[in-house]
Amino acid sequence: MLWKYVPVEEERKEILRKELGVGAIMAEVLGRLGIESIDELRTFLFPKLRDLGDPFELPNLKEAAQRILQARDAGERVVVFGDYDVDGVTSTTLLIAAFRRMGLRPEFVVPRRMEEGYGLSAAAVERVVADCRPGLLLAVDCGTNSQAEVKILREQGVDVIIVDHHRAGEGICEDCLIVNPHLEDGDARPWTHLSAVGLAFKLVHGLLKCLREAGDSRGWEIEIKDYLDLVAMGTIADLVPLREENRILARHGLKALNEARGEGLRALVQVAGLKEDDPIRPVDISFRLGPRINACGRLADAALPVRMLLSDDFGFCLKTAHRLDAYNRERQDIERRIVEEADRRIDDLEAGFSGMVLYDDEWHPGVVGIVASRISRKYNRPAIVLGREGDLAKGSGRGIPGLNLVQVLQRCDDLLSNWGGHPLAVGVSLPRDNVGRFQERFSQAVQDFFAGEIPLPEIEITAWGDLDDIDDRFLKELDLLHPFGQGNPEPLFGVRRAELRSPPRVFQDLHYRFQIENRRGQRFFGVAWKKADAIPPLNTPLDFVFRIYRNLYNGREYLQFELIDWRHSSDEDE
Repeated sequence: MLWKYVPVEEERKEILRKELGVGAIMAEVLGRLGIESIDELRTFLFPKLRDLGDPFELPNLKEAAQRILQARDAGERVVVFGDYDVDGVTSTTLLIAAFRRMGLRPEFVVPRRMEEGYGLSAAAVERVVADCRPGLLLAVDCGTNSQAEVKILREQGVDVIIVDHHRAGEGICEDCLIVNPHLEDGDARPWTHLSAVGLAFKLVHGLLKCLREAGDSRGWEIEIKDYLDLVAMGTIADLVPLREENRILARHGLKALNEARGEGLRALVQVAGLKEDDPIRPVDISFRLGPRINACGRLADAALPVRMLLSDDFGFCLKTAHRLDAYNRERQDIERRIVEEADRRIDDLEAGFSGMVLYDDEWHPGVVGIVASRISRKYNRPAIVLGREGDLAKGSGRGIPGLNLVQVLQRCDDLLSNWGGHPLAVGVSLPRDNVGRFQERFSQAVQDFFAGEIPLPEIEITAWGDLDDIDDRFLKELDLLHPFGQGNPEPLFGVRRAELRSPPRVFQDLHYRFQIENRRGQRFFGVAWKKADAIPPLNTPLDFVFRIYRNLYNGREYLQFELIDWRHSSDEDE
């Protein structure tokens, strides 16, 4: 693995130290954020809810809010149609909860993954019309590219509002209201990269403004902050950039998540093995809470977690959380088998593939995205993994740093029935007969994107420091950077010419724990995940790259180093 380090100019670091009152290491971290203005950096470090912009700046949002209140006043039936991942589930929950408090009696529908496919599909629309007969449908976290389905709804006399953050394909839906920041040309705005739940939050904010303008007391009685916990979950789970308004919502949403948990969240936290008094961190959303919600949507019915998050009955919530946990265990078993089979397929592939497309009739389309993520990381290749859904091969793809999957798939568009997503993650479907040609075209498009050779994986070191610099001040400054995620990656710190004095302790035959000391004899404890096959030598000058964070164990907080990589020191590093 290549180590990459480009120092921040000393003059810039000195300005940041003086203006922001931070230490040398933190000045270098801040210098890498790409934020030139000192005032904007202060906003980044100390994000406030009042820094959120006017929701009516979003195109069509005011009109959407007015149409929803019109439906309330006319007693129309309103349906919220959500997606089945964490962003879709939290968006649906937020809107239903807020609408109820505003005097509406909304219903919600979530697509049944295995029967109806993704998003606002024809099958899902047929069920909505047959079961609900709405006057107004809000599609959230989906719908931007569902032209045919919107047309069907309009022919049935259903008005449609789409609240979505996915990019449009060749055309967008007509004869409906679309609240989607990516449909506006021009420079990025603070809300451009909001997830669907962030957009739902802005819509509720807009509704409250409309209620106040109309003199409706509910406009003042309902606290918009009550929904920040849901916003944090959906925003962090959906891997949107944690900058600007996303950062504000995630920071304050995590605080809300830890201060006032609803019964549904309490039950999910308990079943996920988290202690009720411990703070929920982004990693807990990504690896404990989120996967249980996602597994239900992939394998069963995502309406279950929506009902759980809306419920005030802890007994019902706990029972539902256990069902979600069972689905997650099933998902893990299925995923493990597919990964093993995929590894064998890759061994059989001809050498030289720049991108991998793997397909099997028996692979579950609901979990192949996770498999694609594991495969792409393991082999440093973009991977698309497909299972069978009727006459189609359907699945997900994951990219690698530096690659834009959207641009690559544009080169394969004629072979695909449907596709969409983001530069690092996409969903695709295609006729099964096209899989072979798609593999060849996809690999060639990846090779062309990189002009021939895929770059080796890199470790980008944020700052070099000294173990003596790791003190209380450093840790307090590091806390200001939270939460970490897309657009605000966790810093990686390099340390030169350090030595291990005592043997690391291997556990589970995969990982090891170690201790490292600074010149004052202060000990730091660390862990190296899945690195037991390459343990550093003792009493030898070594360079290390670490993540540094506070860890909680048995109610006690301590500092932990996570080893990313090590190498033998060289005199040139002095």
